Amino acid sequence: MRQPLIYLAGPDVFRPDAVAWGERLKFLCAEAGAIGLYPLDNGAGPNEPDPAAIRAANLAMIARADAVVANITPFRGPSADAGTVYELGYAAALNKLIIAYSADAGTCYAARIAPGAQADGPPRDSDDMLIETFEPPLTDNLMLACGLDALLADAELAIRAAVTMLREALDTSLTP
Repeated sequence: MRQPLIYLAGPDVFRPDAVAWGERLKFLCAEAGAIGLYPLDNGAGPNEPDPAAIRAANLAMIARADAVVANITPFRGPSADAGTVYELGYAAALNKLIIAYSADAGTCYAARIAPGAQADGPPRDSDDMLIETFEPPLTDNLMLACGLDALLADAELAIRAAVTMLREALDTSLTP
């Protein structure tokens, strides 16, 4: 049986230690029995002069992958990185398994948008736009939060869950 391919999405490519971080994530994949596909491995890094080449290379990696494990820790605002969200939408359209992790998984999205929202009436942001609230509270916008197969607290847990779920899906498909 071949090792599953896992695309490692997230804003981690912007870290000062982005290459070393990617190696760590790929090591976690290898330990779990998978092959990690890190965006910087495609030769089109953040300083690539052609942004369309970065997009095309990342989308090709997602298409090859069996699953996406994504860091959706809020980035440059109250929500996940916009590029990561785009990649997750693409992965969802391809029916890929999507496992996310967030250092802020326990914080409600609405609370991050308007921490001191008024108690009377529906909560609104600083532009007086309605903030969606659901029970149980969601960790991000509903389109993202409800599109995940799982949300965990860290990369290692997410990678292990992805490999386990991929193996279970394979076992189920082989059962007569």
